[in-house]
Amino acid sequence: MLDANYWEERYQTGQTGWDIGKASPALIAYFEKLANKDIHILIPGAGKAHDLGWLHQHGFKNSVVIDISPTALKQASDLYPDIPISHFLEGDFFSHKGSYDLIVEQTFFCALSPKLRPQYVQKMHELLKPGGRLIGLLFDFPLGADGPPFGGSATEYQDHFDQLFKIKHLERAYNSIKPRMGRELFFELIK
Repeated sequence: MLDANYWEERYQTGQTGWDIGKASPALIAYFEKLANKDIHILIPGAGKAHDLGWLHQHGFKNSVVIDISPTALKQASDLYPDIPISHFLEGDFFSHKGSYDLIVEQTFFCALSPKLRPQYVQKMHELLKPGGRLIGLLFDFPLGADGPPFGGSATEYQDHFDQLFKIKHLERAYNSIKPRMGRELFFELIK
C-alpha cells in the first residue's frame, strides 16, 4: 500500500501534512556544529527538501536527496532552483548505492511500514562510510498500525540500532517544532 503510487498521489494532491515548510530547527542545530562542509550527505524520503535547501545555502554542496516520488522531487527542485538537478535523486532508497559521511533522518523512518525497519537499519549501515553518522528525529509515541506515520519508542529504536551502531544520542528533542514538541527523539548513531 505504501508504494511509489501511494506517495506520488500524496504529492500530486497536496496531502503532505508532514511538510513543515522549512528546514527542521533540530536538524539545523546539528548542521551548524559541522565543521567540514565537504562531507557527503544523504537525505532519504526528502519530500520538498527543505533541509537540503538549508545545507546548500550554507556551503554543504555534497548533499543529495532521494525520493520515490517524481512529483516531490519536481516540487523540491522548483523550490530550490539554485541546487543542481543532479542532487535530486529519484528512486527506491532500498536499491540506492552510495557512500556517505552523514545520513539525515526526517520523517522517513515513520513513513515506512514497521515490517521494513530491520531492512532500514541494514541499508543505513551499508550506505554509511566507516565512522559515518545517522542523525535525525524519530517519533516517540505508541506504534500504531494505522500509519503513516508509524510511531515507536526509545526502547524499540535502541533494539533496532544497537547491533550495528554506537548510539551517541537518543533523547527527547528540546527544539522540535511546536506541533511535535514532546513527541520526538533526536538521535545520533555512529557506524
